[in-house]
This record gives sequence, C-alpha cells and structure tokens, in this order.
Amino acid sequence: MGSSLIPTRPIGGTGLNISRIGFGGAPIGDLKRAPTEVAARELLQAAWDAGIRYYDTAPFYGSGLSERRIGDFLRDKPRDEYVLSTKVGRLLVPDRDWAMTRHGDARAMPFRPAFDFTHDGVMKSYENSLQRLGLERIDILYLHDLGRFSQRERYDETLRQALEGGGVRALEELRSSGAVKAIGAGVNEWQIIDLLMDHARFDVFLLANRYTLLDQEVIDTLLPRVRREGVAIVDGAPLNSGILATGPVPGAQFDYAPASEAMLEKTRRIEALCLAHGTTLIRAALNFPLGNDAITAIIPGFSNAAEFADNLAGYRKAIPDALWSDLKAAGLMHADAPAPVTPILA
Repeated sequence: MGSSLIPTRPIGGTGLNISRIGFGGAPIGDLKRAPTEVAARELLQAAWDAGIRYYDTAPFYGSGLSERRIGDFLRDKPRDEYVLSTKVGRLLVPDRDWAMTRHGDARAMPFRPAFDFTHDGVMKSYENSLQRLGLERIDILYLHDLGRFSQRERYDETLRQALEGGGVRALEELRSSGAVKAIGAGVNEWQIIDLLMDHARFDVFLLANRYTLLDQEVIDTLLPRVRREGVAIVDGAPLNSGILATGPVPGAQFDYAPASEAMLEKTRRIEALCLAHGTTLIRAALNFPLGNDAITAIIPGFSNAAEFADNLAGYRKAIPDALWSDLKAAGLMHADAPAPVTPILA
C-alpha cells in the first residue's frame, strides 16, 4: 500500500501502513485559508502526486467541509492505496446563523458542532462522516478533543460520556466488527492518552503540538509507554499552531494562543541556530519529529499547493547534524531527543 515516493510505517498489527508524511485536513475546511474548491483540489492532487497516502480529517474542520472535499477527491482513487482517518465526539447541528457568525462567508457549511462522546453520539458521528465523505469505509477513527486542554469546564462530563457513556465501547465495537481497522484519539495533551490507555486497547493516537522543536516533554512521560504497548503516534501540529512557521514575530501563535515572551525568546534562539547552520526554522521543525522512532507519521496542515511544494522540498534537503547537537548544548532541545536522518526524502 502507498507510493514509493514516501516511506510507510505500520500501525501495530492492524494491517494498516501509513505514509510517514500525511495530509492534515484542517486547512482545506477553512474558507479563509483554502477558499475555493479549485484551490483545495489542487492541493490534494499535489499531495497525492508526491506520494502522500495518509489523509486525516474531522467533522469539526469547516463543519464538514474538509470531509466533503477529501471524500470527493479520494472517491475515484483505488481504495486500498490510501489510509483515511476521521474523528468522532462532535455532531453537526443545522445552524446557519451560527455558521455565518463564525465564518462570515455564505459558502460556509450551515452547521454548529456540538460535543457528544456517548455511545450513540459516536455511532451517529461515524455514520454521518461516511455520508459526508461519500466513501465506503474509514480506516482509523479518533475520539476528537477529549482532555482538559480542549474541554476545560466540560472535561469531567465529556470524559464520563467516553468512559461510562459508551463512547470508547462504540469505538471497540466498530473495530471488532471490521467497520474500522484502528481506533484512538486525536488530542492536544499527552495526559489524556495515558488515561485512556488504562481503559481500553488503542492502536494509534494523534497527538498535536506535543512533540515539536519547542516541546519534547513526552520523551519522559508518554513515549516510553506507547513503545512498550506497541501503540502508534501520529504527530499533529508540528509547528505548534504557527510560531515554528512564522518565527517569533509579533502576534505569533503557540498552542492556538499568542506566544508568551519566554516562548518567543526560545524560538528566537532556535531560529538563530538554524540560520547559522544554513537551514530554516520551519524546515528544522518539520524534519525534527521524524527522527523519533515512536513517531509513526507527521501530518502538517498545508494551506495551498505552493506551500505544500515548499514544505515538501524541505524534506529533500540535508540538515547538518551539528544543528541538533548545538541545540542540545544550548539547552534548547531534550538531551535524549533523537535527531532525524536527513534528507528524509530522496
């Protein structure tokens, strides 16, 4: 399965193999970032032509728009040549007024997302996603945005829905029936993954923002456990929601909020070392996670075909090994973080 252009890695014993560089589907659901059908399809075609064979989406991305666009693109592709993941935990409720207020665009999908991690909510979300995608199956199904980072005051309620209200059980039923091949969660914090693994056997987790050039805490916390238990990790949001792409500019975003002065200063120091070694901050950030064998794949969120081409080119350029050792010497990188072998792609 997959193209020879980008190597693949297995998801445990599920029979799935995903391309190490995948396609993060959030931006093509955002009308401000990928505003037209033509632009979205051009981006998806560029990714396919480059050998990307893992596509991730969610109902939340554009209130269904990302799923529709990805499904429309993949419909005529050989079904066994790609792996598709989407997410459950939100249902889309018809609400044009909300959509117009949120998106300010008459082309926006007229729905409002509402959290529901119960058994019936998960099953309904799965069935609705199949309809939006217009595809006969989904390979990987993630619980989306459980945990304190996303849920805040709803944390206790939504966790009860998942654990006591049958949400996790619904995932297990879908896997045991063969409807999906792998189950997990797409989250922004490692702690909820650790908790979920105490309650069920999961195959893969999509962890956003937590294994990046700016944050490697999981080396000491989560990664030893997932290695022991044979669970795959997909690295999402490798640019920490913006700052590792834009650099430490005014208004730079870190974890979906304005970066603190301390984070801006850390980024300045990392960027200075990147430039001293003849590379860029974004190139180092996109290559870095693939040095760790606990990271099965990385899914950057590309906004357009030109951005995709530029980022892909960065995987075909060598980064001096001295950069990583200098980052460690400066206390800017975890001492045990393995360096990537570059170029990642030939």
